[in-house]
Amino acid sequence: MTNHKKHVSDITSTTFIILFGLIIIYPVVWMILGSFKNNYQILNESTTLLPKSWNFDNFITGWKGFGKYTFATFFKNSFYVTFLSTIGMTVSSALVAYAFSRVKFRGRKFWFVCMICTMMLPGQVVMIPQYVIYQKLHMVNTFTPLILPMFFGSGFFIYLMMQFMAGLPKELDEAAFIEGCSKYSIFFRIIFPLISPALITTFVIQFYWKWDDFMGPLIYLSRPAKYTVSLAIKMFADASSTTDYGAMFAMSTLSLIPVFLIFLFFNKNLMDGISTSGLKG
Repeated sequence: MTNHKKHVSDITSTTFIILFGLIIIYPVVWMILGSFKNNYQILNESTTLLPKSWNFDNFITGWKGFGKYTFATFFKNSFYVTFLSTIGMTVSSALVAYAFSRVKFRGRKFWFVCMICTMMLPGQVVMIPQYVIYQKLHMVNTFTPLILPMFFGSGFFIYLMMQFMAGLPKELDEAAFIEGCSKYSIFFRIIFPLISPALITTFVIQFYWKWDDFMGPLIYLSRPAKYTVSLAIKMFADASSTTDYGAMFAMSTLSLIPVFLIFLFFNKNLMDGISTSGLKG
């Protein structure tokens, strides 16, 4: 009887997960299939999932972009901003996490509290002051405001890596110190390789967040030559004329490919990093 109840419970749980997954993924599937439809089918036959005729012209039209700039330019800008931001965020967060969790220095508790407070601070609060600062430094309409802050770490990722480092025995640091290693050598030779799951988790999440960022490019970029993919896709929507939904969906579909490949390639490491970040030794 107990096995029967467990079997029924497993079936119920699996069915619920499948249905919930279908609900979540349906809008994405609808958008991908919508990239093969014309505007009439998208607007008037939205309940029909499969297109009546597969229209690949949306990808050709969408890739042409705007004016003299194709989506190759926008993808190049997005890769440039996202890659540098992700590398900067991963390395800087790891360094700060190492200092908080393994290095004793005066005022450590105070700065740790300040770091935690940044996690509670809404981004809208600092949006205008940051813009004013970058404007006075003549950095508006460049990639600098989108990249530079990422080299100072993030409270979320710093705390995540601290939790992961807490599971590493401190005897490793002590043994390396006896052998003559400095704090920097201990970090780069011992700690850094051991926290690779947390580093990959940070890399994947930050890559996704930065690739999907719309507000940052909207605030700081005004020239089409500097547009990222997220901002360029918005340009298909024109309030004064007809919006080309087919081309918009086509470019949105292409924009999913880098994120999907990153997640697919680092899937196992990402799961390891998330599942072990809360463990403490």
